[in-house]
Amino acid sequence: MPRFFIENLSKSPGESLTVTGQDAVHIAKSLRMKPGEVLTVCGGLGFDMLCEITGVFPDAVELSVKEVQATQSEPSVRITLYQGLPKGDKLELIIEKTIELGVCGIIPVLMQRSVSRPDARSAAKKHERYQKQAVSAAKQCGRGIIPEVGEMIAFSALPECLKHHQAVIFFYECGGEPLSTVIGRLLECQATDVAIVIGPEGGFDPAEAEALQASGAFTATLGRRILRTETAPIAALAAIMYATGNMDG
Repeated sequence: MPRFFIENLSKSPGESLTVTGQDAVHIAKSLRMKPGEVLTVCGGLGFDMLCEITGVFPDAVELSVKEVQATQSEPSVRITLYQGLPKGDKLELIIEKTIELGVCGIIPVLMQRSVSRPDARSAAKKHERYQKQAVSAAKQCGRGIIPEVGEMIAFSALPECLKHHQAVIFFYECGGEPLSTVIGRLLECQATDVAIVIGPEGGFDPAEAEALQASGAFTATLGRRILRTETAPIAALAAIMYATGNMDG
């Protein structure tokens, strides 16, 4: 069934809504859909609206909401990624792939060994582009929400941010507990709001590692091979989603 995204939209059965812009053109001209046919509209708030087309016009498509249900594509565990700021366009790859895997939020963190160190103006400009990419990735993979890419924070602000999560996994290139062991602990304590912390290209500064360990974060390893900063969050997300049953059909 065709699926469309309209941000921050919430409607109840019996209400009507209008699709405009490129989505309307796609429905009318590319899909050649007619009144009486049905499609799904996601408002980015975790709910899908099953809609019937009531009118097709050159620049708009009128719909009537028939049914509203929770989006089935959202995972049972909320994972927020705190990503050591990488260089170049690596963060764009991380945003796209982790959103496909089910991350609920991404916060870039300026760390001691981050090669890229943008000023405030440059960071703000990039943030706008990153959020647009998040919207595009969420639409493409059928998410029920639009994950937020937060503004860049300094590492000094990270411990306070981590207090808002039930559990924190710090992936350390210098070693830690097997990820399977850490995930087992998450399952035991039934944590549903988890933060994961990944370092930049140069890894974590020893003082940063000590601060994360002192905060009570689980220290985990992703195996004997050192993964690139853009590979590590993808591997971590995939492993956690698999272990929590969120990659089952």
